[in-house]
Amino acid sequence: MPTAIRWDAHSCLPLLSGIDLGVLRRHKQAGFDFVSINVGMDMNPIDQVMKCIAWFRHWLTQHPDEFVLAGSLAEIKAAKAAGKLAVAFDLEGSTMLLGDVAMIEVYRDLGVRQAHLVYNRNNTVGGGCHDEDKGLTPYGRDVVRAINRAGILMDCSHNGERTSLDVMETSERPVIFSHANARALVDHQRNITDRQIEACAATGGVIGVNGIRLFLDAQDNFAEPMARHIDYMVQRVGPDHVGIGVDISFDLGVDDHPKHEDRSYWWPASGRYNRTLTGGAGPEVLPEIEQHLRKRGYDDAAIDKIFGLNFVRVAEQTWRAQ
Repeated sequence: MPTAIRWDAHSCLPLLSGIDLGVLRRHKQAGFDFVSINVGMDMNPIDQVMKCIAWFRHWLTQHPDEFVLAGSLAEIKAAKAAGKLAVAFDLEGSTMLLGDVAMIEVYRDLGVRQAHLVYNRNNTVGGGCHDEDKGLTPYGRDVVRAINRAGILMDCSHNGERTSLDVMETSERPVIFSHANARALVDHQRNITDRQIEACAATGGVIGVNGIRLFLDAQDNFAEPMARHIDYMVQRVGPDHVGIGVDISFDLGVDDHPKHEDRSYWWPASGRYNRTLTGGAGPEVLPEIEQHLRKRGYDDAAIDKIFGLNFVRVAEQTWRAQ
């Protein structure tokens, strides 16, 4: 067992009360020690977000022998030592803030340790990757500062390029992309440009490479394409600024989409979204990625950084002691 923490910066469960979170055992079995799971997106009504958080918290506390709802690095390290999986929450968007930056501290106290502010489409904070990106708004700058003060990781996944660059200029803490691949390798709006990669690294941040088929241009072998995106970024910004954000959406046979949600708006046809293309890797991909990286000459120290220690570092610099 590796002594260094293995960190998945983003994965997803259905956003519903009553679901079984036990599928997260797959993360521990694959070698991960920590996973950040989504608890709300821009299209989710506030009651859905709050019910989801309440249920996830309840379920995790009812399974203390296997899981820890972790709010600090000390709790993550203790969970690893005890053979448990540490879990924290992340937000994808800002409509759940209800236009009030004070809501950020509420979500922090409920277990959110990571947030990006725009999900594909423009909102009151800034521009999405599938919209006309006009950059971070004045309110958006206030939100970034509030996230810094609250001790939450500032994430730019799903943002438009200009908005993400504005976030990185505004933030006083390292900024991450929890789940984003290289656009130079696969030209898709959700993937990020070299300029974004380099700007993220300049903040001291980390880019988490994801396992989504569409964003990797992969078929059924996800490890080699993920290793290729990791290596591309390492060649540009070094091994201190790249990580893993698997971005699996666990399918538990339930539909968690809001009743009146326009899926063609959030995932437009121009993005070629469909169930076949947007499937991807599970947490089990981790050991095979390691094999491909070792073939490329990566040593233990570099692999430990990419598989977790880089995100540990930015959490150390960001998360506020509770």
